[in-house]
Amino acid sequence: MVAAIASGIQFGWALQLSLLTPYVQLLGIPHKWAAFIWLCGPVSGMLVQPVVGYYSDNCSSWFGRRRPFIAAGSALVSIAVFLIGFAADLGHSSGDPLGNSPKPRAIAVFVVGFWVLDVANNMLQGPCRAFLADLSGGNARRMSTANALFSFFMAVGNVLGYAAGSYTHLYKMFPFSKTKACDVYCANLKSCFFLSIALLITLTVLALSMVHEKATGTTPSTGEQTGGVVECSKKEGGIPVLGELFAALKDLPRPMWILMLVTCLNWVAWFPFLLFDTDWMGKEVFGGKVGDNGLYDRGVRAGALGLMLNSVVLGFTSLGVEFSGRRLGGAKRLWGIVNFLLAVCLVMTVLITKLAESTRRYTTTSGGGTTALKPEAGVVAGALTLFAVLGIPQAVTFSIPFALASIFSSEHGAGQGLSLGVLNLAIVIPQMVVSVVSGPWDEWFGGGNLPAFIAGAVAAAASGIVALTMLPSPDISSFKTVTNVVASH
Repeated sequence: MVAAIASGIQFGWALQLSLLTPYVQLLGIPHKWAAFIWLCGPVSGMLVQPVVGYYSDNCSSWFGRRRPFIAAGSALVSIAVFLIGFAADLGHSSGDPLGNSPKPRAIAVFVVGFWVLDVANNMLQGPCRAFLADLSGGNARRMSTANALFSFFMAVGNVLGYAAGSYTHLYKMFPFSKTKACDVYCANLKSCFFLSIALLITLTVLALSMVHEKATGTTPSTGEQTGGVVECSKKEGGIPVLGELFAALKDLPRPMWILMLVTCLNWVAWFPFLLFDTDWMGKEVFGGKVGDNGLYDRGVRAGALGLMLNSVVLGFTSLGVEFSGRRLGGAKRLWGIVNFLLAVCLVMTVLITKLAESTRRYTTTSGGGTTALKPEAGVVAGALTLFAVLGIPQAVTFSIPFALASIFSSEHGAGQGLSLGVLNLAIVIPQMVVSVVSGPWDEWFGGGNLPAFIAGAVAAAASGIVALTMLPSPDISSFKTVTNVVASH
């Protein structure tokens, strides 16, 4: 029941990744500034998760340690979804003009809702994972099963989110969603979020009402269950949680520094595509323009379908990561190889774009102008295949770095939780850099998405080289155990 909450969380994340970058441009935010809005994800990931985790460890509420934070996170998601979905309507009622002109009031409402949504999602994830650890009672086999279930439900949420995002008539389920200020694309976005919040609230209510925990004060404890009671712990003489993370950097062993470097380069490669994949489908592949015709919307929907295929491949590949690591001679070799695959895939976006441009067909409008037609089936199929293939390196990115961090921390006597927290810095800092740089970088080279993708390809190749040449080989016998435990990341 607790692991199932992951599907509700991931449903919302999938909608963010597939639909919100195009949506902010429809509200009037230029492409070069759209990436700045995504700064909230890495910022809240760096700040909210460790802080919420720290306080949930030490919570002595009658409702439990984790459940208050899970309930609060779900409530905040509901508020955020309302603000995002009704941003155009609230903006129009406050004085925003109709049409394609910038809508400053709608943008303000959207940005507030977007940041609240990211904070709420990060507030949910940490306590859910911690709740699973509490329920496992320190038993490694139960922990492995719990995290496998969490990973499974993440894949389910992805598939549901991308499937909803790719369906163009979803708004007909909620006829009231389409208004003067909210066109079909906006109404579909609203409808997707209605389904997302309904799923999340249902799963959260079921889990929190059926799965019980009890906090019994602040006596020191390791989080073990005694007689069915999860005790809270109050850290004595500790440094505040963020200070603790940064203090840990001083004593990091060399393997962890190299691991952080590979992870950092890896996420510099991934994040531009995660930000602009559906925008790339709408603009470069389908040849549409934001708000000008239906081609852009159709491209975004096709991109959401590609992301759904990506999630399916990701789920199946995750089951074979351990086997592939053994066959290829170790986790670092597998990671290095798939980073080169990631680089090749990002370069292929250029080829697909050029093929789309060279085969573009046009029709004459009643006014004597021309408008682009849908790209040829082969071009669309190639783009969707690219999305699917990217699920292979993504499965490795979501598992091996966390497994290696746990192995290296065990080998050097460091705390696994703190090591994973430090590794998170190598993920969120590159995301912040990419969010700031990618928009102006693309604008400098003409306003498309390809410059950031090519920069990502270079970073992916560099990540593969460092992984193969500098990253130490961990104990293979440990790899199996730890990969199972951290697969949900």
